[in-house]
Amino acid sequence: MILITGGLGFIGSHTTRALLDLGESCVVVQRRAPVLPADLANEAGQRVFAEQADITDLAALLAIGERHKITGVVHLAGSAPWPPGAFEPLEGTRLALGSLLNVLEAALRWDVPRVGLASTIGVYGGVTSASPLGEDLPLPVAGGHVIPLFKKMGELLGAYLAGETPLEVVNYRIAAVWGPGGRAASAFFAAPALVHAAARGTAPDLSTLPGPVYAGDGLDLCYVRDCGRAIALLQTAGRLSEATYNVASGRLTTNADVVAAIGQAVPGWRCELPERGPQDGPDPGLYLDISRLSRDTGYRPAWDTERAVADYIGWLRAGHER
Repeated sequence: MILITGGLGFIGSHTTRALLDLGESCVVVQRRAPVLPADLANEAGQRVFAEQADITDLAALLAIGERHKITGVVHLAGSAPWPPGAFEPLEGTRLALGSLLNVLEAALRWDVPRVGLASTIGVYGGVTSASPLGEDLPLPVAGGHVIPLFKKMGELLGAYLAGETPLEVVNYRIAAVWGPGGRAASAFFAAPALVHAAARGTAPDLSTLPGPVYAGDGLDLCYVRDCGRAIALLQTAGRLSEATYNVASGRLTTNADVVAAIGQAVPGWRCELPERGPQDGPDPGLYLDISRLSRDTGYRPAWDTERAVADYIGWLRAGHER
């Protein structure tokens, strides 16, 4: 039975679904009172067990292992002091690192062989190599944004403990994930805001982004259904040859690609984005090498941009969150 912290969150719920599809049973852990989404509710008490616990409380976490036989752990719950201002710096650091150590200690006590830790594409910030970026590239020590900074810490702590204990610790460097259940507006990329606007028939509000949005700017956009499946495959693989894997689409998707796909799904919706000029500098065009993930798990992305946009808009128009 696989324990998933943040198992009913955005990525977590899709990972839970993917694990069920692979024949696993899951314990999903949430700090708030857990409410199973409709596509998991029919498995409640049979193959999905929801537990309310704060992973900063080691005793509460360990108690879950007294009620369920845990055979694997996927740690997706937040492990950085985020959002800004939510925590006093020392308190936020203590909570973030303490929760990670609690998860690893619980896994050790439960004799769990493999723990997966969510990292981020953001750890590649400052890397000057051309895309696609592979897992063996040296990463800058400087953290930049608080999330990649703490994810780097988590990777280092996990590597240390994997070398000193029986645990196998696997890092998931997750790309820019979008799709059903995600926020309507990302602080990092435009695709969710574009899709939500199209589903409503309105102009997109891109004010949450840190700067202008250009048509040709791109990023590795990984549809959440692919992301959940990749994590599930990494957790259930019989043998993994590496400790770190990019979880991504392995391709560059531009804002223009997303707008064009929306135009196919919602005829008549228009969004004119400006092109980047010489004065704006180049777009880094960051995307990841997924050959390692494909080699060790057989993963291939199933959702191209057009199919993903149609699915996402269909989900929104079926009455889900707007």
